[in-house]
Amino acid sequence: MTHAPFAARLNRSPIAFDREAAADVGRSFADLPPEVAGLLAATAGCSPYLKGLMGREAEWLRGALAGAPEAAMEAVLAAPVGVEGAEALGEALRVAKRRAALLAALCDVGGVWRLEEVTGALTRLADLGVDLGIRWFVGEEIRRGKLPGAVAGDEATGAGMVALAMGKMGAGELNYSSDIDLVCLFDETRYGDQAGEARAAFIRVTRKMAALLSDLTAGGYVFRTDLRLRPDAAVTPVCLSMAAAESYYESVGRTWERAAYIKARPCGGDLAAGERFLKVLVPFVWRKHLDFAAIQDAHDMRLRIREHRQLNRPLTVEGHNMKLGQGGIREIEFFTQTRQLIAGGRDADLRDRTTVGGLAALAAKGWIPGDVAEELTALYRAHREVEHRLQMVNDAQTHDMPVTAEGVARIAAFCGEEEGAFRAGLLDRLARVDRLTEGFFAPGQAEEGPELSDHARGIVEGWSHYPALRSERAQAIFRRLRPVLLKRLMRAANADEALVALDGFLAGLPAGVQLFSLFEANPALIDLIIDIAGTSPALARYLSRNAGVLDGVIGGSFFAPWPGVGPLVQAVAKGMEAEGDYEKKLGAARRVMKEWHFRVGVHHLRGLVDAFEAAKHYADLAEAVIAALWPVVCAEFARKHGPLPGKGAVVLGMGSLGAARLNAGSDLDLIVIYDAEGVEASEGPRPLATRAYYARLTQAFVTALTAQMPEGRLYEVDMRLRPSGRQGPVATSFQSFTSYQEGEAWTWEHLALTRARPLAGAAEVMAAVEAFRRHLLVEKGQGPKVRSDVAEMRARLQAAKPARGLWEAKNGPGRLMDIELMAQMAALLAGSPARGVERQIEAGRKGGIVSDSDARVLLDAYRLLWRLQAGTRLITDGVVEPGSLGEGACAFVLRETGEAGAEALSERLEAVTGLAEAVIAAHVGQGA
Repeated sequence: MTHAPFAARLNRSPIAFDREAAADVGRSFADLPPEVAGLLAATAGCSPYLKGLMGREAEWLRGALAGAPEAAMEAVLAAPVGVEGAEALGEALRVAKRRAALLAALCDVGGVWRLEEVTGALTRLADLGVDLGIRWFVGEEIRRGKLPGAVAGDEATGAGMVALAMGKMGAGELNYSSDIDLVCLFDETRYGDQAGEARAAFIRVTRKMAALLSDLTAGGYVFRTDLRLRPDAAVTPVCLSMAAAESYYESVGRTWERAAYIKARPCGGDLAAGERFLKVLVPFVWRKHLDFAAIQDAHDMRLRIREHRQLNRPLTVEGHNMKLGQGGIREIEFFTQTRQLIAGGRDADLRDRTTVGGLAALAAKGWIPGDVAEELTALYRAHREVEHRLQMVNDAQTHDMPVTAEGVARIAAFCGEEEGAFRAGLLDRLARVDRLTEGFFAPGQAEEGPELSDHARGIVEGWSHYPALRSERAQAIFRRLRPVLLKRLMRAANADEALVALDGFLAGLPAGVQLFSLFEANPALIDLIIDIAGTSPALARYLSRNAGVLDGVIGGSFFAPWPGVGPLVQAVAKGMEAEGDYEKKLGAARRVMKEWHFRVGVHHLRGLVDAFEAAKHYADLAEAVIAALWPVVCAEFARKHGPLPGKGAVVLGMGSLGAARLNAGSDLDLIVIYDAEGVEASEGPRPLATRAYYARLTQAFVTALTAQMPEGRLYEVDMRLRPSGRQGPVATSFQSFTSYQEGEAWTWEHLALTRARPLAGAAEVMAAVEAFRRHLLVEKGQGPKVRSDVAEMRARLQAAKPARGLWEAKNGPGRLMDIELMAQMAALLAGSPARGVERQIEAGRKGGIVSDSDARVLLDAYRLLWRLQAGTRLITDGVVEPGSLGEGACAFVLRETGEAGAEALSERLEAVTGLAEAVIAAHVGQGA
């Protein structure tokens, strides 16, 4: 890329504060173009430090400003490369620092470079110094024979040592007179039992590298170097092993250290080893769940900094700290980093090292309003420019405004402004930053709660003994939260009932800090919790054990349209791909599934979807989990026992899953069928006979679905619909399956096959199984005993599973199972491949098996019963009686079924089930 010359890009200039100094420099550079000479003079009139550099580097400066500053900077950075000897390298770096500082300052004050180009150039110089220092001193240790096993050439990658740039250096945002924060580590795995000797060498390297950059000589210094951000700096050496650092962060790492690692970047030595270390640290920095507790930590840190630096004073220009004071740079950085910590574990797009980039990413993902991000970005850039002017005056690592009016006037002139306008503008910007950020950090004061009855007061007083409120921190947050919770409870249909349900929710929470912080930062969640507690105690209990699912409400498109199976498969797969370990993959699948499962329940509870939409969503989710999990289980199994023998296998969904209609508490009916294609055994590290291979693979898959892990289980699984039921093998060969179905299977097994649906596995096997299913249904539907077998089966079912209450939807004459059995019989007699109840009844109607009026009776009953079943299963998994449901739950069921009251619903249920029973009895009784 070709850049225009320096002079052509000038667009602003300071106002000379010291006219005599400006005139002196103006005379010295009178040979330069007037606009360039004018900029140098005005800059010298504001900064004694830069005036001195202009005199010291006058000849170089003339050449540098004659062309594009980018080319001049590249030449500056190239000069130290290849210099031999520590002393010569140190001097070369100091020359580079003087020239880079002068060029960057002039590009800054003249408006030639944006803030990011100025800070980027300074950061590149710091990276160069650190890397060259590590290379030289590691090479010295190798030449002295002090690094066990290392040979000449290893110094090119630091022989396993890396410096991590932290803070502004890591983000490429070094300020004008910044020190540099480094964490120095080495890869101990390269040295085995000689790691102790290697560590001693790397400690020497670190100290010499820091001195090379920091020591003040006749040539000045390069960068002040700070090594105190390393783990437990008071007691640890200046360079430590990656294993020791990892152990520290995993066990006692704090929120401020997590925030520091947002910006961490390998900058010198073994960059690849540094990247590997940062990857290992991802779970520490980026939590899997939304981390709103970080807000309190950041707030406390801000207060401690202000108190320590005695910055809690009224907002004035004189003496104000532009970095740490009210409305300062750190407020914007904390605001950005804390939001990143909250959500970056779930969304890697938010993990931007830079402040401006972080704000843009947060706005793009809806975490902060776009106008807030834009305003804070403009304020951040303005603050950084003032910070640079403060530091350019005398090359001082300061962030404080001068304490005298004269000093403030100098900074105003350096910024190209009159003093009055500068003061007003600065105070306005500080106040705007404070206004935009303070509300995010500062926790609210506890409100007065509502008056409680004795019964309610007894419940509330018991909360202090719950596990979630054991820590002082949880108690402090909950003290502010409790009045809000209780006020919202008073609005529930039955406040006492909702309080009892909320009590159950709180009692089940294993910990409270994260969740209470989540509620405090997102008050809308409190309404959701009260709604759930007042309507569905079962969902509230589920939520107390799986509170992480609330992340989805805040961190995703929770109320967006349903995505369908394809995107869900991708979501589950993506969650697993982010984990390396097999068990962690299973945990990730559980987290993703539970968030979506919870979403369906909430949408149903709040009337965003009806019972039939919710049923399809639950089925989509189950299918997606199976489709995403099957290849992961197969890959893990193949790693031990070789690839799947033959053509592979297919997972068949049966029952309600096959029909794509599940409720909140459904288990999964599954069958696994494989086609070995004559292959007798697998080929792998531990080969297995084909039959044993697929049996154990199926068991592994069922375990992956059902195992109780810290994140819970995915689903309960029932495999009794496989050939021969419990007595048959858990995986069936395609040949055995077809032979069994054609010659041995009972009519009930053919009925079950009407709802079978391939969900995952080898495409060729899936197609073969589906083709066979369609063929078999046509063939077996002509059997003379279908109706009589169904009659016998129906009698057994009703004897084994009678209705358990007035509002029982599933079991009993004329209810769901009865209608589903009738629909399956209709599909079998019609030879139809239809799986859903409605389509099966329609197939029976078209085939002359049921009349139009009978079909309407069955469908009217089925639709009411399904709405009742789906609604009550969301509320409870127990017996449903109108009198035992709370007011909120009863109102939900009535809304779902479209009835005005419990009595009306009971009467309608009795009527429609009676009619359905009569239709079914008439048809099933017509057996041969």
